[in-house]
Amino acid sequence: MFRTLWTFSMKLCNPELSPQTTVRGTLSVCPVCLARLPASVVRREDEYFLEKTCPAHGRFSAVVWRGSDPSYEVWGSGYAAPSDNIVPDCPVGCGLCPDHLQKTCCALVEVTSRCGLRCPVCFAGSGDAGPEPTVAQLYEQFRRLAENGNTFVQLSGGEPAERDDLPEIVAAAKKAGCENIQLNTNGIRLGADRRYAELLSEAGLSFVFMQFDGTEENIHEKLRGRPLLAEKNAAIKNCSDLLLGVTLVPTIVPGINDHNIGAIIDFGFSASPAVRGVHFQPVSYFGRYPRKPENDDRITLPDVLRAIESQSGGKLNISDFAPSRCDHPYCGFHGDFAVLPERKIMKLTSKSFASCCDNGDSHLKSREFVSRRWKREHGASGCCDGGDFRDMDTFLSRIKSHGFTITSMAFQDAYTLDIERLRRCSLHVSKGEKLTPFCANYVLQAFYFNSI
Repeated sequence: MFRTLWTFSMKLCNPELSPQTTVRGTLSVCPVCLARLPASVVRREDEYFLEKTCPAHGRFSAVVWRGSDPSYEVWGSGYAAPSDNIVPDCPVGCGLCPDHLQKTCCALVEVTSRCGLRCPVCFAGSGDAGPEPTVAQLYEQFRRLAENGNTFVQLSGGEPAERDDLPEIVAAAKKAGCENIQLNTNGIRLGADRRYAELLSEAGLSFVFMQFDGTEENIHEKLRGRPLLAEKNAAIKNCSDLLLGVTLVPTIVPGINDHNIGAIIDFGFSASPAVRGVHFQPVSYFGRYPRKPENDDRITLPDVLRAIESQSGGKLNISDFAPSRCDHPYCGFHGDFAVLPERKIMKLTSKSFASCCDNGDSHLKSREFVSRRWKREHGASGCCDGGDFRDMDTFLSRIKSHGFTITSMAFQDAYTLDIERLRRCSLHVSKGEKLTPFCANYVLQAFYFNSI
């Protein structure tokens, strides 16, 4: 480690060792005091760093992209940077001000801060009991969201299933007009308490985003504190029986589960149609983390894409994926597939660069597409296993019943926060009457959490 840091510092001090090119300018914050700072994305060899200097706390550099496959420049080529020269009051004064460039695709609603786990990489710093909104208060929040056209909500926390009245909360969201209700959960209670899962389904829950960090028990022990595979499988089984679609959500941490990326995808394919996809989250450092992160602690989007290609046994390639269309292209990627009989994979990813959340009503079409891919429908679970795929109805039915998405979201922490990216965020945290971009919300929350 000392040699790595020494070499890195020598490169910074000696341009001949590491020629540097400034790729673009942006704004960021100081990780110590949150003062807003000018920042630059710079390239050294085939790595890209977000760099900034705080007059009070010094210089900061964090890797945001590794490698040329895919190319940083090509990946972002379909995106036009804002030409308005606006300096928005982000993130300290952040909400959805007129300077924000995206509509809300999904509104996250925290229903509790409680959690039965004490994960070292929890973005919300959850675990302790605190004041919780009542069902009536949450109904008013859901009603305001729905009245403003924000009908796609994610129930989060903490662990939402710590609340016995979560089915009532789901029903309140449904009554308020929320069309798609997603549960963000570790899955433990859904696996242990089938009746609880039934009540959630009956109340109108649409689909489940379930924490799932790997197919090896030691991965869960390192990231979540105890073995959890049996509980995860039980949750998938109960959700499958209730036709609740499950998307697996691994937090990818270098040296712990980055070797397991292909196995996670293969597990998801084998569990189709119960599992509707995998949503990779490269680890970000806000909420709760044990120490200041180094660049070796980070995994970037191209790292994940290359791991998918190298670990999938030839099933998947980097070219099967496209930049995020709901957010800034450097925020994520998506790939759309269908699982055919004998676990063959049909590739369906659109390569359009058009954004789905910025103008007109196109964001509504995006929500409908996501809903179709993540939801399960009665009568479709065993569709077409022996069908003739030359028949168009059979073909379309299989895509519908066995659709599978592979996506990723590279959340920004105070070290990597790029306000140009933040302005295009479409995942917003709802608190009272205010909507705040996800990364801005948790960067601020982490600042106060780590200041205590």
